[in-house]
Amino acid sequence: MVKVLIDNGHGQGSLKGSPDGKHKEWKWARAMAKRLAIRLNHYGIPSHILVPEDADISLKDRAARANAIAAKEKCILVSIHCNASGADGKWHDAHGWSVFVSLNASGNSKALASMMSVCAEGTGIKVRKPDPQHGYWKQNLAICRNTSCPAVLVENMFQDNKEDVKYLLSEEGQVNLCEIMVEGICNYLGIQYSND
Repeated sequence: MVKVLIDNGHGQGSLKGSPDGKHKEWKWARAMAKRLAIRLNHYGIPSHILVPEDADISLKDRAARANAIAAKEKCILVSIHCNASGADGKWHDAHGWSVFVSLNASGNSKALASMMSVCAEGTGIKVRKPDPQHGYWKQNLAICRNTSCPAVLVENMFQDNKEDVKYLLSEEGQVNLCEIMVEGICNYLGIQYSND
């Protein structure tokens, strides 16, 4: 069985979050990583949270942790983040969900990203895409570029958009955002998904 490596992104030292301070990306991503691991276990899919500690672990070290596991087991990696359209501590208009792969992405990484994007569109949330034909963005992202297994980075809404933050902090939003990843992973692995 393929193991899902869950990268919970930035650590406690990161200042990334909503302008009003109600949402902290590092804290949200860690809670989402735990939620995702529980849901994957429901389907018998093994997972491993790359950063169990609250500290801000470097991208180099996170990739090394992933590669050490991927050298022994068949894996995929999902990196959990929240997007932002500015770094100025102000609210902005950009909103929605998106998924990214690296510029050197494998076909498997692209397939996983595409499947997650289709699942996101099924929820009715705004899905940001580079064009109608592609459900994922390509970017030079270290966590995806430097890992030896298929890898995607999920930007779960914008933490500097008031409506997106409201959604991120709601139980409904957290459930839906988690299920996008779960359903996409199940589809990628050929496992029957049911939202129960």
